[in-house]
Amino acid sequence: MVSDELTVTTRHLDATVDDVYAVLSDGWLLPLWVVGATHMRDVDASWPAEGARAHHQVGAWPFTLSDSTRVVENGWPRRLVLQARAWPLGEARIELSAEPGDGGVTVRMAEAPTHGIGRWLDNPLARWLLAARNRESLNRLAALVENRATVTVQR
Repeated sequence: MVSDELTVTTRHLDATVDDVYAVLSDGWLLPLWVVGATHMRDVDASWPAEGARAHHQVGAWPFTLSDSTRVVENGWPRRLVLQARAWPLGEARIELSAEPGDGGVTVRMAEAPTHGIGRWLDNPLARWLLAARNRESLNRLAALVENRATVTVQR
């Protein structure tokens, strides 16, 4: 069950919708922009297709949890919906979207706890902390998207 209210954060990027999607569609980049994700263990080859998983760790070593994030819906740029797990702490639904305009793109990140401790402790202070974390995540995403060099890997 999703909380009644999503915590919504937005950030304008000097980029295109395609630039944003290039980063979001590379599951190996999650720890570079998602606050709390520290290590990727594996990414399904089909990422970001619906049902694909990115297997990550969250937390600071040696206190890490190994779990995964699953793509629930990929209707980019309308929205990319993820279900992030960090058991036993819980799960959250994250909705990302991008809207072109003002010479760039505005990325919207909406999140709500769905299961576990995060759901039980959902309150205004927790929402404030979640919004602060997601603002930092969008700042990191912006830095990555706006400054990422296009590299062609030859094998």
